[in-house]
Amino acid sequence: MIYNVQLGNQIRINSTPSRIVSVVPSITELLFDLGLGDKVIGCTKFCVHPNKPYLTKSMIGGTKDLNMEKILKLNPDLILANKEENNRDQIESLGASAPVWISDVKTFDDCLKMIEQIGQITSSSKRATEIINHLNNTLKPKRPSIKVGYLIWKDPYMTVGGDTYISEMLNRCGYINVFANQNRYPIVTLEEINDYNPDVVLLSSEPYPFNEEHLKTIKSVLKNIEVRLADGEFFSWYGSRQLNVKPIES
Repeated sequence: MIYNVQLGNQIRINSTPSRIVSVVPSITELLFDLGLGDKVIGCTKFCVHPNKPYLTKSMIGGTKDLNMEKILKLNPDLILANKEENNRDQIESLGASAPVWISDVKTFDDCLKMIEQIGQITSSSKRATEIINHLNNTLKPKRPSIKVGYLIWKDPYMTVGGDTYISEMLNRCGYINVFANQNRYPIVTLEEINDYNPDVVLLSSEPYPFNEEHLKTIKSVLKNIEVRLADGEFFSWYGSRQLNVKPIES
């Protein structure tokens, strides 16, 4: 059958895949939640949910430094990748040997379409629909009312612009991203954040692992702004992760 890829192109898959390599951590977790864990034969070292599957599957490197030889030796009949998380040259090279389905998730609706399409490709549409319905019920849009700055990196500090999946997730949780007028992942200073005067600043647990010590340091500068730790996986892992975690640390 011919399947559409979120990038707009198409791939041909002749039968239901039974040897799947996932090079995207959030998609690896989704495959397990779709009941396809036994069909996953390879995943990255960052695929830590559920229960670090790379301990029982073949670990094929990191998301941007894949072990190409190892992947090809696994003889997959489907490789699941992502436009932003993976290296384009590597993914295009793999596409010469196996069907590669590439996700491109910028919005919550993109996330739901990704789940639906992976469900179709892997003959798990019933479970995919259940996950989609659960996500829709769990993450019903709230009227944004709390101004927020969301930090993903340190040295330099980096935040998220309005054209990111993270920004949309913040919005759905009732937050107004004060940097929504910027694109992708702009560099900011704590002084700039003060000038934007958010109600709260969230320190993500990933990709930079902000912790209690960082919290104290940033609070000492942003004296009149609430600063809290946040689960970065909730806001950035598109798929089924939101069903399993709480977004903000108490």
